[in-house]
Parts: sequence; structure tokens; C-alpha cells
Amino acid sequence: MRSPARIGALASRGGRTVANIADACARGELDARVAVCVVMRPDAGAAAHCRERGIPVEVVAPEPAATFDDRVDAALRTHGVELVCLCGYLRRFRVDAWRGRTLNIHPALLPDFGGPGMWGEHVHRAVLAAGRRESGCTVHWVDEDYDHGEPVLQRRCPVEPGDTPELLAARVFREECLAYPEAIRRALGAVRKS
Repeated sequence: MRSPARIGALASRGGRTVANIADACARGELDARVAVCVVMRPDAGAAAHCRERGIPVEVVAPEPAATFDDRVDAALRTHGVELVCLCGYLRRFRVDAWRGRTLNIHPALLPDFGGPGMWGEHVHRAVLAAGRRESGCTVHWVDEDYDHGEPVLQRRCPVEPGDTPELLAARVFREECLAYPEAIRRALGAVRKS
């Protein structure tokens, strides 16, 4: 019998996304577990969420910059990671060693409202300013460009009259909570076959 897949989460901020993945694993929705969460600051919200769930946390300081990517790679390898999930990770990820094994979730329907500077509330403000009637989230394979890799899946939700960025963000996050576990399930099928 095969052991659960080992997910490595990279997070920069609050940690709701990594908590969602860990909870989906704990509920048995995924034949996987979060083996490690890599953060850049020990006080990142993601670190607290993971510690509460007994998930190892590796703090990889951004300086010295010349060795940062190598140190992230080492942390992932130390924990036997099979699939990397970016969870609000606000730094370019060197995908070379993890190509075809790294997912990201973005709070918009890519290719719209993606790229550098388009994260969190910035995305939802842009969607509202553009007058869109629909938003959602995209889970995609990671490549060298921000928010660019091949989509795995998208989930949609309406933009309601009178929406604020906060209201839209909450609605999109509900879709993210469904989308990321499903995309991970699909990705693990491909990763574990290779």
C-alpha cells in the first residue's frame, strides 16, 4: 500500500490556503499530507496554522538572496516532498527542479488579472474596477512567469451588485477551498504516475 503523498507548502502570509489543504488531507479528501510548510518569517500566519496542526515549519530567510532558492529546495527535499503547492507565496519560485510538480492558486480567472502585483485585494479591486460580472479562482501549473502556467482547473462565482473587495474575496475564497484540493487530487494522479 502506497503511503500518502507528501505536499510541500510555500506561504508568505496568513496561511488560510495551507490550512485548507491540511484540513482536506485530515478529512481524508486527499491521499496526502502536508509534509512541510516553508515560510520566510517565523511570525507568518501560515507558520502558526501549521504548528497548530503538527505540520513541520521551515523558516528560510530571504537573505542572503544568492542562496535563497537552494535553501528552499533543500527544505523541500529534506521532507521528501512530491508536490509543491504555492499558498499565497509572494516570491518568484525557481521551478527548475520542481517542473510538473508545482501548483499555484490565483484568486481570479486567469489569464485575466494575473502577473506581478496582482495578489490578494489588488486582484479583487481590479475585477470590480473592470466591471466584471464574474470572478473566481484558477489553479495552474507553475512555470517561470507569474500566474502563467497551464491551468488545472477554474471555479467561478458571480460578482454581486454592491460588492466590495472584501465581499468578493470571501466569495472567491469559498471557491478556492474547493478548487485547490480537487486540483491537488488531479495533480497527484499525474505526479505519482511519472
